[in-house]
Amino acid sequence: MAEPVLELSGVDKRFLGVHALHGVGLRLFPGEVHALMGQNGAGKSTLIKVLTGVYPADAGTMRLGGQPIAPRSPLDAQRLGISTVYQEVNLCPNLTVAENVFAGRYPRKALRIDWTAMNQQARELLARLNLDIDVTRLLSGYPVAVQQMVAIARALSVQSRVLILDEPTSSLDDDEVQRLFAVLRRLRDEGIAILFVTHFLEQVYALSDRITVLRNGELVGEYLARELPTPALIAAMVGRALPERPAGAAASQQQRERAAPLVELRGLAKKGVMQPTDLSVHPGEVLGLGGLLGSGRTELAQMLFGLAPADRGELRVKGEAARVTCPSAAVKLGMALCPEDRKTDGIVAELSVRENIMLALQARRGLWRFIPMEEQGAMAERFVKALGIKTADIDTPIARLSGGNQQKALLARWLATHPELLILDEPTRGIDVAAKQEIMDEILRLAGEGMAVLFISSEIDEVVRVSDRIAVLRDRRKVGELQGGDEQDVYHLIAAQA
Repeated sequence: MAEPVLELSGVDKRFLGVHALHGVGLRLFPGEVHALMGQNGAGKSTLIKVLTGVYPADAGTMRLGGQPIAPRSPLDAQRLGISTVYQEVNLCPNLTVAENVFAGRYPRKALRIDWTAMNQQARELLARLNLDIDVTRLLSGYPVAVQQMVAIARALSVQSRVLILDEPTSSLDDDEVQRLFAVLRRLRDEGIAILFVTHFLEQVYALSDRITVLRNGELVGEYLARELPTPALIAAMVGRALPERPAGAAASQQQRERAAPLVELRGLAKKGVMQPTDLSVHPGEVLGLGGLLGSGRTELAQMLFGLAPADRGELRVKGEAARVTCPSAAVKLGMALCPEDRKTDGIVAELSVRENIMLALQARRGLWRFIPMEEQGAMAERFVKALGIKTADIDTPIARLSGGNQQKALLARWLATHPELLILDEPTRGIDVAAKQEIMDEILRLAGEGMAVLFISSEIDEVVRVSDRIAVLRDRRKVGELQGGDEQDVYHLIAAQA
């Protein structure tokens, strides 16, 4: 086996006392694709930032070609031969393709930019990636898949020895992913070491030669991909072994009689976001979405609520065909969504608890049907009492509340609209155990009163505990459903071969 082109040993990184990385090691070999795997918070992003000079390591060593290195910035890392292509294409859409490839490093002739040489070199770099396009056109005129290739060409323009790809397929459809993989295999065969970060299990095994798993900022292990079956990879990521079970042994229950579905998805999909999905949610049912990070749980919720409108398939509400092109259309159909990131997409920090609770109802009524202050106060007080929101009064700025109480206020906002389908995306993230239990109890109470609930959580035990039925997702497609069962059943279904 060749010597590693890049080797990290004993890398530590702390942030205000939080041990983000603890004794982490990594070896990248020339001519290999190396997958870096781990759940959210495992330390993957921090490790990449240490590798590329965004953060200095607090301890440990890094060697490139056997020589010690300590990159002080991404530019410094690039000069050493370590290039990174990020999930969001970090280029300038108002510049041409060639200008993006050589931005900051334009070839010059007599103190002027040599446009002819720059365009020719850009064509040659893109030809290496099997891409033949007009490099004098603005980057914004090309689709995301082409922009991703341009970002890779830019990374390769500095004679990279190591190429880091951070979620490069997140915005690509299946055909675009396959074209990208063909390029990456060619670069691998040229001897470049590629670090591939993704949450898509199938892509890991389709492309990778070696896998390193992190968990809670620590190294779990390094494995050859061909020697690490999918169940073992998941067990390494989540920290629990998946026991062998005979075929058909997963728990299942006879489906009880239900009313007609409230909402039905028939092949609903969006290019680059979600594969065709069939799903139904019934009145009085909690339908859980189970899957690892990146499986498509949030994407499905956003597609259903009109934040990322579907471009294929059919949506039916109460048996009637419906089209949801924006959140307001979803609200009119009786849907509500508590988003994953409550601070960015949920609360309005400068407004009071009362104002935050009334936002959705006021938006549905429109600007000219203002809700009187007396009615606002009475409604807010009722929800504060019913949900146990701990606040000095309803006019306290919501930013002053704890995370759990902010989450309850968001729940109150949508309950005020009397939804028939409540979509909860990570409703218990970042809140204490007591607040979690209170929210879980409220979800079960609402379902008991006939409300349909779509429940999303990265904590699989929560999904199992609160759900009547679980739809399991992997790689942005539904891979099966479970009626009852436990965490192991969910993980086994995630790990099952497609």
